[in-house]
Amino acid sequence: MNMFLHELKVYRKSTIAWTLALVALVILFLSMFPSISKEAESFKKLLEGFPEALRVAIGLSVENIGSILGFYSYIFLYISLVGAVQAMILGMSIVSKEIREKTADFLLTKPVTRTQILTSKILAAFTSIVFTNVFYIVAATAMASVVETKEYSIKTFLLLSLTLFFLQLIFLALGIIVSVVVPRIKSVLSISLGTVFAFFIMGAVASTTGDTAVRYITPFQYFDFAYIVQNSSYEYPFMIAAIGFIAVAITASYFVYSKRDIHAL
Repeated sequence: MNMFLHELKVYRKSTIAWTLALVALVILFLSMFPSISKEAESFKKLLEGFPEALRVAIGLSVENIGSILGFYSYIFLYISLVGAVQAMILGMSIVSKEIREKTADFLLTKPVTRTQILTSKILAAFTSIVFTNVFYIVAATAMASVVETKEYSIKTFLLLSLTLFFLQLIFLALGIIVSVVVPRIKSVLSISLGTVFAFFIMGAVASTTGDTAVRYITPFQYFDFAYIVQNSSYEYPFMIAAIGFIAVAITASYFVYSKRDIHAL
């Protein structure tokens, strides 16, 4: 419990900063909706001039851009990009910081097992992600109710918003497994940004091909926002893939972390 609370305290400021950034981002984006909604037809004609491949790659649906759900599903792609960066950085830094700060051997001299150490860190990271998503969803839902006067499906809106949580869990697990496999990580930020943007670009490319198999490669394609808007549900094969990846990554992290050599000072 002490380690769990310590990790929460260490990452408290960064968690609050990322949360405020995501809240500010969704408020900024949704504040644009009334203007776009009023000029929906003109905006659609403008967007139709863009190549179809480009529209698909950036997740832009011309038909639904005038509705709050259609507009939200478009801007959410970029919000989820920011959230993925947060989770990847958190996953990598929370485990590897002892190696970077050269305190790992001191920590392991305490009467705790490596399993307890890793569990405390994972729970702290998970709690931070939950904190971010609770405040984000509240802010997004409140802002949507302000800018949209017509009725819309709250369930679908929440399903879209919750994809941020699932996506962050995937990148959190990815960050953790990378941090325990790579012996020495000099720059968490550069690796995290590079990895997230690589998957983001792969997702944009995969969306233009229409190949379902390619979608399994990148987490950004596990949640088809157009599908969620139309069906008010997730695609179960990709949900299973996401849960499977998280389970495998965390299990492998425990195994590697329990066996890895910790170099003393």
